[in-house]
Amino acid sequence: MPEIGKKSPKFNLPRDGGETVSLSDFKGKNLVIFFYPRDNTSGCTTEAVGFTVRLPDFEAVNTTVIGVSKDSVRSHENFRDKQALKMPLLSDKDGDMCEAFDVWRDKKLYGKTYKGIERSTFLIDAEGVVRQVWRKVRVPGHVEEVLAAAQAL
Repeated sequence: MPEIGKKSPKFNLPRDGGETVSLSDFKGKNLVIFFYPRDNTSGCTTEAVGFTVRLPDFEAVNTTVIGVSKDSVRSHENFRDKQALKMPLLSDKDGDMCEAFDVWRDKKLYGKTYKGIERSTFLIDAEGVVRQVWRKVRVPGHVEEVLAAAQAL
């Protein structure tokens, strides 16, 4: 589980477009990783579009943004194209990255418990150290809060 002030868990996952992305690809850059439950759902779309709109502001402070869910690469490509998303979307089909970042959690809906991704965001500095963690994210205002934290690094 990632802790503030400790090294980020490593990952190596496929992304939309077919490439593979690893933590080491971002050495020397700050990194925002946002985990979201599902492509093309309202909250996830609002969050992903919000990050896309603010990407130039993140890039201005040497910060890359990536999204992660358990959806397939194909689903990510459809989501990216439909919503004109500009950041990489990683497919954690087996859930290894979700487990490493401790976002695969028990959730409740209508009195039933099930496993799913808890909407969470991690800010990792250019040295690979976790600097901030947001759990149980509420989408309104979240992108701006993450941007402010990235600007403060």
